Amino acid sequence: MGHPTLEFSDCYLDSPDFRENLKCYEQELERTSKFLKEVIKDGNSVINAIKAYSVAVQKFSQTLGVFQFDFIGDSLTDDEINIAQSFQEFSGLLQEVEHDRMMLVQNASDLLIKPLEKFRKEQLGATKEKRKKFEKESEKYYSQLDKHLNLSSKKKETQLQEADELLEKERVNFYESSVEYVYQIHQVQDRKKFDVVEPVLAFLQSIVTLNNLTVEMTQDFMPYKQELQLSLQNTRNHYESTCEEIEELMNRMKHRSQIEKMQSFLPMEGYLYCQEKWALGMSWVKYYCKYHKEDKVLVMIPCEQKTTTKQGLMQLTLITCHRRKTDSIDKRFCFDVETIERLALSEGDRKLWMEAMDGKEPIYHSPIHKQAEMELNEIGFKFVRKCINYIETKGAKQEGVYRTVGSNIQVQKLLNAFFDSANPGDDDLHRSDLDVKTVTSALKFYLRSLSEPLMTHGLHRELICAAKSDNLDFRISEIHSLTYKLPEKNREMLEMLIKHLVNLCSLSKENLMTPSNMAVIFGPTLMRAQEETVAAMLDIKFQSIVVEILIEEHKKVRRSSLEECMDWVGVNYIFKLQLHFQLSTFDYNSIMILPEINNPMKHNPPLVLAFR
Repeated sequence: MGHPTLEFSDCYLDSPDFRENLKCYEQELERTSKFLKEVIKDGNSVINAIKAYSVAVQKFSQTLGVFQFDFIGDSLTDDEINIAQSFQEFSGLLQEVEHDRMMLVQNASDLLIKPLEKFRKEQLGATKEKRKKFEKESEKYYSQLDKHLNLSSKKKETQLQEADELLEKERVNFYESSVEYVYQIHQVQDRKKFDVVEPVLAFLQSIVTLNNLTVEMTQDFMPYKQELQLSLQNTRNHYESTCEEIEELMNRMKHRSQIEKMQSFLPMEGYLYCQEKWALGMSWVKYYCKYHKEDKVLVMIPCEQKTTTKQGLMQLTLITCHRRKTDSIDKRFCFDVETIERLALSEGDRKLWMEAMDGKEPIYHSPIHKQAEMELNEIGFKFVRKCINYIETKGAKQEGVYRTVGSNIQVQKLLNAFFDSANPGDDDLHRSDLDVKTVTSALKFYLRSLSEPLMTHGLHRELICAAKSDNLDFRISEIHSLTYKLPEKNREMLEMLIKHLVNLCSLSKENLMTPSNMAVIFGPTLMRAQEETVAAMLDIKFQSIVVEILIEEHKKVRRSSLEECMDWVGVNYIFKLQLHFQLSTFDYNSIMILPEINNPMKHNPPLVLAFR
């Protein structure tokens, strides 16, 4: 059950009922604060548990991922290839799952904890401060009031005047603190509806999304799992069938005759030391060398990496080979080799760097003082049509159209130019210095600046009551029925705007502006209570519902209104124009229909219907 509305006017009276209502709100805020403490505490426990689990699984997956299977031979069977990659597949699956989980953990604090702590600190904390100030000023005021009432009438006039002034000062301070406190309470009560629920929703959505992703990954992993199980069974069978044959071959290779036989087929190869000369002397470097006699190719593989420069394999073509005389060198078993020198070429990469500089547009200062001129007249209709044409031409697919706000200076400049008393309505909106957000902001400014809102003060309460109805069908029919009670100019402007908003919402996949999003913007723009009270402010959300219904149900609403109009007239008509009742194919074509017979009204005037 909801609490009674705290009106600012009640702060002045400071009645017992006001104090009782205030106490109810304070108890609700205390309950909210306690609830947030528990949510933050339990949320941190959940986040830490998820983090510890994810870290352990990631460590396990890394251990699997770094291990590499080594197989004998230069080629592998499909089963062996599958097995060789299995640990990487396992690791990849776990890493993918835990990557998403860690993203959840890393964002969990931003999604859940920080927003709740911020709300508790900034909103509830500010409310407590306002409460302290209110109680302090209340005590000071009533204490001063008691003193004032106890003053003797025999006091001097000047003393009585000073007492009156002091009491009035304390009363003003008390009233101001009371109004600020009530305002802060309403702020918290409204903000907690989304500031508290949204973080929890976002956190739960991330958990549900992760679980769904895990299920999908498991399903995707099933075919590989079945294939790997088949490969493991095939490999096991192959091992058992070849194990005895390999053991027999091992025993045969141990015989000396087999070793001598192998040596006759092998090329000349072995370890050699090569003398290398350097600036500070010379050194002997160990190589493993292979010589292919047919091609006269000597392959040298370095075995010592003592130099700072990394050495690679060298392949040299032999020209001559001479044995070194023993007395020419202090080492034994030496010979000289002459080879063809080769030159290695290298190519450097070029990199081009580009640097771009941004400039700033000059700012024009031209404050607008023409709000009084914003009327629902011919110039206003012309301005709205031009804005709609510009927006639908250049910004229909722009993300956040009408949500993004243009520069106030540019908006004022556009309005000054268009509503210039010397040349009203002559400004060209398609000039190059305008952007879409400036035009959308100017259109919203014009509608909000009308002396009376487009949907009028007179129908405001009825529209709000219709939006609050639990019956959706009644809500739709009642709202549309009320729009036909609008003055002709207001209805014409409303139909033009709704058609424009319907066109934009049909492109919501590109501009992200759904009927609900658009209604949030245009609800307060098209509707406004005549008296601005707290209760009226709380009804703003119902204004958005009215506009959302007009956008979403525009076809249904227009068709039902035409049928109601026909039933009310109760006349059989002769249509000289063939109609298929595809109302959207007509564009403001006025059709005159003459009554034939059975007209219950005294007079039979022609009925003019406007189709769109």
